[in-house]
Amino acid sequence: MSQHGEGIDLDTSLGYLLKEASSALRTAMESVLRPLGMTMTQYSCLELLAQRPGLSGSELARGAFVTRQSMHVLLQALERDGLVSRPAEAPVGKVLPTQLTAAGRRQLARASAAVRGVEVRMTSGMTDDERAAALRALRSMVDALRSDPAR
Repeated sequence: MSQHGEGIDLDTSLGYLLKEASSALRTAMESVLRPLGMTMTQYSCLELLAQRPGLSGSELARGAFVTRQSMHVLLQALERDGLVSRPAEAPVGKVLPTQLTAAGRRQLARASAAVRGVEVRMTSGMTDDERAAALRALRSMVDALRSDPAR
């Protein structure tokens, strides 16, 4: 138990450490993306589109952890900058599937290399087995939190 009664001991709290790691990772990623003229959300959007072409704005928003409104504004900017394309009219229903352009793929290649460097640095003190165990542990935590909201 912590010195603060029923409070959380920040020195041993997994949740607090995850938040600290997330903040440090975001700061490091932003610092390598900034010189490329990109934000984390722009990078996330381009990466999602490269791996899952044709996602809707709503699907991209969920994958990038932003609101639909924020993604809509971002997609308009990416389209204006020539990094993504969307049809003028939805081919089916209301969904406007988004695709990377050649310029978007080139920008993503530069950003992915920079982000990969951050991930390599982040795990540089770990063995392959430790990286695999960390991945399993983090996936398990996410699954547990998403499976039962009462937990």
